[in-house]
Amino acid sequence: MASYETLLLERRGRVALLTINRPEKLNALNIKTRQEGAQALEELQADEGVRVVVITGAGEKSFVAGADIAEFEGRTALTQRDVMTGRSLFTAFDAFTKPVIAMINGFCLGGGCELAMACDLRIASDKARFAQPEINLGIIPGGGGTQRLTHLVGESKAMEMILTGEMIDAETARQIGLVNRVVAHAELEAETMKLAEKIAEKSPVALRMAKEAVKTAARSTLDEGLRREIDLFALCFSSEDKDEGVRAFLEKRKAEFSGR
Repeated sequence: MASYETLLLERRGRVALLTINRPEKLNALNIKTRQEGAQALEELQADEGVRVVVITGAGEKSFVAGADIAEFEGRTALTQRDVMTGRSLFTAFDAFTKPVIAMINGFCLGGGCELAMACDLRIASDKARFAQPEINLGIIPGGGGTQRLTHLVGESKAMEMILTGEMIDAETARQIGLVNRVVAHAELEAETMKLAEKIAEKSPVALRMAKEAVKTAARSTLDEGLRREIDLFALCFSSEDKDEGVRAFLEKRKAEFSGR
């Protein structure tokens, strides 16, 4: 795997661990990190041996504590728009076809919360803290926070978090639907990797189809979603994985999926 200035990329069997490696800045997202993150996803997308990606932050304190605010100083509205309409790390995660799990080990604020929400699943340490604090800087979330947060937790809770900028703890995040699971901090990596490996055992073809179907449900009408589900379900029947899955079921053994 390629080496990066602001990221660590490690292969653990069929799971890739992507770590944002700026602990001295609480893993804040600067322009370099965003560029390298999108590049790393391209590498992982092309690697057929990788079936699931886990993303986390370096150190014990922070997943991602937001954007690197130092880069905001002196930017005009046009400059900022150019930055944000270029290659988007959040869009790259959202469009990634393999399952992505955010392993949230600490502060998950601003752009960090937006990055986690662009992932498919979110597993949080009981020490994790969440917020969209942009309002305190006189700005609003700009990496999908107003949109993805509303989809995940509903308008009322999203409005409260965004208008107040207040921080919530991991258990509150779980209760409102922002994260899937909360585990003891010492068990975070083991529990997250256990989930990642369980998903990695499934058919890569079916995982890709399932991701698209669920995302369609969240972004279209019921009728449109049902039509797309039928198309994706039928496409599964063109795969070798479907044949293997059916044979394994009938032969009462564990399926060995190839991704074809």
